[in-house]
Amino acid sequence: MNTQAEGISDRLLELAVERGAIRYGDFTLSSGKKSAYYFDGRLLSLDPEGAHLIGNALLPLLATAGVDAIGGPTLGADPIVTAAAMASWQQGTPLSAFIVRKEAKGYGMGQMIEGPLPEGSTVAIVDDACTTGGSLFHAIDAAEEAGCTVGLVLALLDRNEGGSAAIRDRGYKFEALLTAGEDGRIRPA
Repeated sequence: MNTQAEGISDRLLELAVERGAIRYGDFTLSSGKKSAYYFDGRLLSLDPEGAHLIGNALLPLLATAGVDAIGGPTLGADPIVTAAAMASWQQGTPLSAFIVRKEAKGYGMGQMIEGPLPEGSTVAIVDDACTTGGSLFHAIDAAEEAGCTVGLVLALLDRNEGGSAAIRDRGYKFEALLTAGEDGRIRPA
């Protein structure tokens, strides 16, 4: 990660604490795992400053990966991909954004992916947190089934509970803005 992204990640962590996006207690995650802390990425990605920071932190990573679009699983990725698309437009390097549904629509065209995603695109897949990688793998599979190549997988927070390792084991490049240690302490990646 470059120095600008590192500085942004520092502020993103401060903002997470300020906004209560990091909480400690007894939580059950979407993966079914128990955790002593909870990270609510939407408290960052739906915050005006947080969205600005996220979009600008992701841009250098997306540029290095040479992607044409960024997308991910609904609901965690929705504001993240929008923030990245807006930041890319503002910096003169527009990227398309797309969202992967949990299941294909049962009406209309029965789409699994919403948004502009030309076949043959190189894409980044993003989510707010990576625990087991299940949601990210769902989005990866959908993008590949749509004829795209996944050039990068991203998360705001890597919980370091096997998901990022599984993603790398399948041959994908993985990056995160924040990372959790074994003690549950979250720090810039």
